Amino acid sequence: MTASPGSDGPLITATHSVQPKQRTIQSCNFRYAGRLSNENVRMLTALHEKFAINATNSLELFLGASLKLKLAALEQMSVGEYTSRTASTSYLMPCSLNVMETNFILEMDIDLIFPVIDLLLGGAGTASEQVREFTEIDEEILESVTALIVRELENTWRALNLSLTPSHCIKPAMISQVFLANEKLVLMIFEMSLGETSGCVTMVLPTSFVGFLLRHLKAAQSKKISSLRLLRSPSLRERILDCDFTVAADITQMRVLVKDLVDLKPGMVLKMKAPVKNPGRLTVEDVELFEALPVRNGTRKAAQVSSRSQEPGGGKD
Repeated sequence: MTASPGSDGPLITATHSVQPKQRTIQSCNFRYAGRLSNENVRMLTALHEKFAINATNSLELFLGASLKLKLAALEQMSVGEYTSRTASTSYLMPCSLNVMETNFILEMDIDLIFPVIDLLLGGAGTASEQVREFTEIDEEILESVTALIVRELENTWRALNLSLTPSHCIKPAMISQVFLANEKLVLMIFEMSLGETSGCVTMVLPTSFVGFLLRHLKAAQSKKISSLRLLRSPSLRERILDCDFTVAADITQMRVLVKDLVDLKPGMVLKMKAPVKNPGRLTVEDVELFEALPVRNGTRKAAQVSSRSQEPGGGKD
């Protein structure tokens, strides 16, 4: 607080010290940059679970054996990490995409390769006890199976209107030639059970293509939702038009003797003692709506509506 002289006395001013705002600093882990959100993971999972079901049905028909393919996990990693963890005996088949000039890899465990080849050659699909290298002949035999899987994948991604072109299998050392050095990868890992043998079939996708796929999925979903909103809900009146009701035409206030009813036998005619010109009533679910005269329409009995009766429920509290 300071004072300054003046004609009317000292001028007093107050000064306050301004405290600087505390900044919140958080550490950033660049390893997790670009990770898929939970919503994106759910969309990819739902889409490729359908692929697993369709591929299972197609493979069972083609191989003539019972098998099961299911989505087990979804992982993200760099090209270097994927290369370091890939077994030297794994079957790696690159497949080019006609969008974005990118590729993906279809990987299959060696434990599944030889039982599948055994089935294609007419065997029982038993696993080989001896571990051997994967040869070009094995690749040619397996081409029909990989082509089937790629075709099912095209059907799953049909919204993108793309075509997939399989190539020849490669060694793990050549993975760096398929993907860019700084590319992030998304691994869709499927568990495959074939008889007593089980292993993994993995789709290795570049993150750039996964983002492209997700954008199209979200656009298709929003378009579907917006089109549903444009559909007008039918009114109650329109919905009632498709309902069924019991309609009856009869004559009211008729009296007969009890003995006439007791003596009734099949073939007898009961005289109602009511002129046919007297109007009857037309009821809907036992509610009287109109007066009606009995008429005939061709060979069918009918009722001719003459006037409206009292409003349904009229006179009731």
